[in-house]
Amino acid sequence: MLRAADQGLMTASRAGRSVIVVGIQWGDEGKGKIVDLLTERVGAVVRFQGGHNAGHTLIIGGEKTVLHLIPSGILRPDVACVIGNGVVLHLPSLLQEIDRLESRGVQVTGRLRISAACPLILPTHIELDRARESAGGARAIGTTGRGIGPAYEDKAARRSLRISDLFDPARLAERLAAAAALHNFVLEHYHKVAPVDAGAMLEELQRLGERVKPLAADTALFLDEQRRAGANLLFEGAQGAMLDVDHGTYPYVTSSNTTAGFAATGSGLGIGAFDYVLGIVKAYSTRVGAGPFPTELFDDTGRHLAEVGVEFGSTTGRPRRCGWFDAVAARRAVLHNGVTGLCVTKLDVLDGLDSLKICVGYRLRGQLVDSTPVFVDQYADCEPVYEELPGWHASTVGITTLEALPANARRYLERIEEVLGVPVDMISTGADRAQNIIVRHPFD
Repeated sequence: MLRAADQGLMTASRAGRSVIVVGIQWGDEGKGKIVDLLTERVGAVVRFQGGHNAGHTLIIGGEKTVLHLIPSGILRPDVACVIGNGVVLHLPSLLQEIDRLESRGVQVTGRLRISAACPLILPTHIELDRARESAGGARAIGTTGRGIGPAYEDKAARRSLRISDLFDPARLAERLAAAAALHNFVLEHYHKVAPVDAGAMLEELQRLGERVKPLAADTALFLDEQRRAGANLLFEGAQGAMLDVDHGTYPYVTSSNTTAGFAATGSGLGIGAFDYVLGIVKAYSTRVGAGPFPTELFDDTGRHLAEVGVEFGSTTGRPRRCGWFDAVAARRAVLHNGVTGLCVTKLDVLDGLDSLKICVGYRLRGQLVDSTPVFVDQYADCEPVYEELPGWHASTVGITTLEALPANARRYLERIEEVLGVPVDMISTGADRAQNIIVRHPFD
C-alpha cells in the first residue's frame, strides 16, 4: 500500500503544466494572438487581473476578433475559459462581448466560468474615473476612463460589490446604497459633477445578475481539479509589466498587478502550481497614455513603426507612442516576472529599415546606468544609450522557421537574448495565428 507521500508524488506527476503569459513592456505586445496559439494544447485559459481597459486582438484566417474580458482561448471550441477573482468586471461590457461572440457562432455559455469573488465596476466608478482625469489636467495619468482604478480602490477598502452579491437581493441593495452614497458625495461635492441614480444602478444590476448567475463558479477549485486531472492551464495577463501598480513607472501605471506573481493571487492557485513564464515583447517599444518612455521617437522612424505596426489601442483607438527596443526596461520586467522564455512579436515591422537600435543603458546626470531609475521623476533626465545593428531588406512576414529569417534578423534576436539573459523561444512574424516561429514550445 502506498504511503500518503508517495500518493502525493504520483498525483503531482500526472498534473498538467501551467504557463503564465505576460507582457514585459507597457502593454500591447500581442499577448492575445500568442495565448490563442498556445491554447491548442490546454484545457483551460485564465484571465487573472485587469478589466475591460485591456484589449486583445486576434486575426484567424483573416477574420479579426477583439476581446476585452473573455480569455483569448474562447475561439478554441474545446477550451474552458475562466475569469479569475483578480479581474474587476463591468457587467454590461462582459455581456455585450458574450453576445457578439455568440452571434458569430462562438459558444460562450457553458464554457465561461467567472469567479464569484470578482469585484464589480459600477457606473459611479466610471464617473469618478472620468472626473479625476478631467481634473488632472497636464498631470492626468491617461487612463481609459472605464472605472478600473476606483473599482480596485473599493476592493482594497473592503466595500466592493462582488459577483456573489448579485444573488442576495437584500445584501445587494444594502451594499449598493452604501457605495452609491459615498461615490455620489465625492462626485457632487468634490468634483462638482452630477450624481448617478442609485435606483437605476440597482435595477440594472438585478437584471444583469440574472444573466451572469449561471456563469458564477468556484474557479480556483475548478482549476485545481483540471490541473490534477492532467490538463494544461494557461494564465493570461493584461497590460504590461511596466504598468504594474507596484513595479511599473508609478504613478503612470494601471491599478492592478500585471506581473506574473499575481497569476496565483488572481486565480486562487498556489504559487507552486506554475511551471513557466512566457514574456511577450515587441521587437521595438510602444506606450499608450502619459508616462516615461526614454526611447520614444518623433522622427520618420517613429512614424514608420506606428504606420507599419498599425499602432492604435485596441480598446480606445488612441495612437501609441513608438520607439526603439528598450532593453533596460525589459531587463527590469524579466526580473519582476521570473521570465523563462521570450516571445518576440512584430518582427516584420522592422523589415526594410537600414539600421536598428537597442537601448542597452541610460545616461543619467552624466552617469551610465544599466537599470531603471528608482524615482519616476528621474526618467526625464535619462538619455538612452544605444547599440546600433544592421537592418534587413527581405520580408520576414509569415516565416515559420528560424533558418529562413534574414541573417541580420537572427542577429537582432540573438542580441535581445544576450542583453536580457533569456532565450527567445517564440517569434511572431505576422498578425495571423499561423505566422510564427516556435523554437521551444512552452508546454514541452
